[in-house]
Amino acid sequence: MTKAEIVEKVYEKIGFSKKETVAMVDNVFDIIRDTLADGEKVKIANFGNFEVKQKKSRRGRNPQTGQAMEISARRVLSFKPSVMLKRELNRRA
Repeated sequence: MTKAEIVEKVYEKIGFSKKETVAMVDNVFDIIRDTLADGEKVKIANFGNFEVKQKKSRRGRNPQTGQAMEISARRVLSFKPSVMLKRELNRRA
């Protein structure tokens, strides 16, 4: 699903103007992005939790050449779905 499709679904359900709906969806994504960038968790009830985790640097290898290399420390985004979301996904399978 694309952002445009999300805007369309929200527009159909709420009935605001398209311009207001686009602004609302943009604001929600901005808030989520800024919260995660600040290192805080985002918990959405009945959906799941987004969290930024810190990974340490580690030794790895280039899969094409087999040469050993250092993989730098970095932050990664983690998502853990809620039990309700898991149930819904499996119910529709």
